[in-house]
Amino acid sequence: MALRYIPREVEKKWQEKWAADRIYEVTEDKSRPKFYALTMFPYPSGALHIGHWYAMAPSDVHARFKRMQGFNVLHPMGFDAFGLPAENAAISRGIHPYKWTMGNVENMRQQLRSMGTIYDWSREMVSCLPDYYHWTEWFFLKLYHAGLAYRAKAPVNWCPRCQTVLANEQVIGEGYCERCGAQVTKKELEQWFLRITKYADELLDFSGIVWPERIQAMQTNWIGRSEGAELSFGLEHEDVAEKEIRAFTTRPDTIFGVTFFLLSPEHPLVSQLTAPAQRAEVEEYVDWCRRQADYERTAVGREKTGVFLGSYVVNRLNGEKVPIWITDYVLPSYGTGAVMGVPAHDERDFEFARKFNIDIRTVIAPPDWSGGEPTEAWSGQGMMVNSGEFNGLSSERGYEAICDLLEDKGWGKRTVTYRIRDWLISRQRYWGAPIPMVYCDRCGVVPVPEEDLPVLLPPDAEFKPTGESPLKYCEPFVNTTCPKCGGPGRRETDTMDTFMCSNWYFLRYTSPGEDSAPFDDHKIAYWMPVDLYTGGAEHAVLHLLYSRFFTKALRDLGLIDFGEPFTRLFNQGIIVYRGGKMSKSKGNVVAPDEYVRELGADAVRAYLMFIGPWGLGGEWSDSGLVGMSRWLNRIWRLVGVGYAGKASVPEADRELRRLTHKTIRKASEDLEKLRFNTMLACLMEFTNYLSKVQEARSVSTPAWEAAITYLLLLLAPTAPHLAEELWARTGHPYSIHNQSWPEYDTELAKDKEITLVVQVNGKLRDKLVVPASIGEAEAKELALGRQRVQAYTNVKGITKVIYVPERLVNVVTS
Repeated sequence: MALRYIPREVEKKWQEKWAADRIYEVTEDKSRPKFYALTMFPYPSGALHIGHWYAMAPSDVHARFKRMQGFNVLHPMGFDAFGLPAENAAISRGIHPYKWTMGNVENMRQQLRSMGTIYDWSREMVSCLPDYYHWTEWFFLKLYHAGLAYRAKAPVNWCPRCQTVLANEQVIGEGYCERCGAQVTKKELEQWFLRITKYADELLDFSGIVWPERIQAMQTNWIGRSEGAELSFGLEHEDVAEKEIRAFTTRPDTIFGVTFFLLSPEHPLVSQLTAPAQRAEVEEYVDWCRRQADYERTAVGREKTGVFLGSYVVNRLNGEKVPIWITDYVLPSYGTGAVMGVPAHDERDFEFARKFNIDIRTVIAPPDWSGGEPTEAWSGQGMMVNSGEFNGLSSERGYEAICDLLEDKGWGKRTVTYRIRDWLISRQRYWGAPIPMVYCDRCGVVPVPEEDLPVLLPPDAEFKPTGESPLKYCEPFVNTTCPKCGGPGRRETDTMDTFMCSNWYFLRYTSPGEDSAPFDDHKIAYWMPVDLYTGGAEHAVLHLLYSRFFTKALRDLGLIDFGEPFTRLFNQGIIVYRGGKMSKSKGNVVAPDEYVRELGADAVRAYLMFIGPWGLGGEWSDSGLVGMSRWLNRIWRLVGVGYAGKASVPEADRELRRLTHKTIRKASEDLEKLRFNTMLACLMEFTNYLSKVQEARSVSTPAWEAAITYLLLLLAPTAPHLAEELWARTGHPYSIHNQSWPEYDTELAKDKEITLVVQVNGKLRDKLVVPASIGEAEAKELALGRQRVQAYTNVKGITKVIYVPERLVNVVTS
């Protein structure tokens, strides 16, 4: 066997062989358990960098592992090709988005192939192609007919640089566009929405899925379910027909502490309730607020602002007249757009009252309250005071008693509100799936018939942003026939948010060639839901939340029979380079192509998994990659040099078998739990041991050959090209990737056990039977937890604990 390992030759050879043999193409097979492993598909925004590889290579390793375990593995790939990133890049280069996007798709496809993945390329889908967005449009119509898609006028987030509307989830930080970083403003437009709020409670239920707690927390906080009461405040204003304004509160027990009443500047009654003397100041303030983003208005620490309207509401429980103010921190989208001001028991209200010299009245007594005016807001529970007939009740009991009174009197009711708003999907851009609706002067809003789908994007439209949809100025697209009356009609010129396409792509992979439906029902039943979904945590309240909503909606439409798309979710960490997260926007990306040519894809794959725990990430280092390349070369030499051992060496053979089975156990457990770095450390230890065996020729030839066979099988998911080559060179049948994952002997794989003596001040007090591999920290913890030891240490303090490896733990007391 040649002693020189040339990765690019080996990898090219096997990639071509696998493609020709279509070894990774998958069909439904009910005789085997299925495993649907999916990595979030990328934007075709240029070229893959090492950050992309970090998302994709480890997930491919795990998919290969499951395949060798006997699972029928679906591990597909495609491209999330619509949206602002591709369109903005095309505009800056002066070329059509389609040409730019498809050129990038071809380039990224080749890069992904060079990675040595098991993607079934026959299932590839590209979301900007008509055979895909046909069905995105079809889903929109289904949602529309079910009342889950609707059109409404609303204040929306507007990015002046991207010249388009943003969903709330796409506004980040202190009110910035997640795409370009521009400050987001407000604009009022007719828009299309999806009724995600209908599923708010169900989206809070994570039972039956295994997702990271932080993602569950992020979605829970975004949905923002609040239990409380809606209260009626009396309104006696001669120019206003309404006789009440309702406000939501989570603390009805503080109703007697209301000293002011707040409306959002956009509340419809503001103009009518404004006294003539206040009108100029109010109108100026309202105009200022409308230019502020929601994130700015509600930012923690922001100085409180507001204007008194010159009118009042009446607190029905005590008859007091309460002044009405408007303030920016009350949003029209939350609750009723009205808030009762209780400064003694809410931090923001406290700051507002202090600034405008409004009374602060304690109605829930804090611990050790002396009866004076508070110096800070108390938001906890306590005894009710200054609350009329409810004095002396605990705030918990008072909550229920006041709610009962409100409901008896018809002044309010227990209710629930949510922070989440319906999903705004309209975009004033060219590069997106058309919204299949027609406007007719006679018939109104008319859906395009399903048989007329897809509504195609016109290739000759001017796509540069103007603040209105570019399609608005493409007359051949706009001018059409009303599907209902046959008269002249106008097409909807907004396009859909790109997340509409990623809402369901995981369903399309199950049957991408289906042309009469979005998917084949039988294939969906076999493959779905996705067993393991991997990708970045930054999608927590965007793609991941939208996909869950979409899946539940399709279930209720009778299109599928499950309610969660992804059974298990894992979020990888980030690659750091030159002091920051690797990203194109920061200009610190590392291109993999040169490293692949010089050191091989297997080396890059293995190094990315060794860099640190996959869930945390790590820092890219060229020297670390070179070190990984050296290890793979060592394996090449280890297998290639050959071995001529002794006929039989029972004790040495037994020790090698024991270590082999321990390695199989460790690698299997780590791969199952996505602990790639410790799996590789285990394989490195095994190769170190084999190198010593080879040098000493200390085991028999059969024992050596068995160990090498196991090593190659364990290596196959991580370094698929090298393992395939060495498998062939050692006389095994093609392909190693069609072999079964090795099983370990439980007895052989057990850790060697030793007895640790436990002493207190040098005297024997206990003994511990522990694995020989136990570490110092664990040994000390076990010793200190023993009752016999604690009998001597509970009275006297512990001065120090001495650990002698494989012998004893000595606890020294004062």
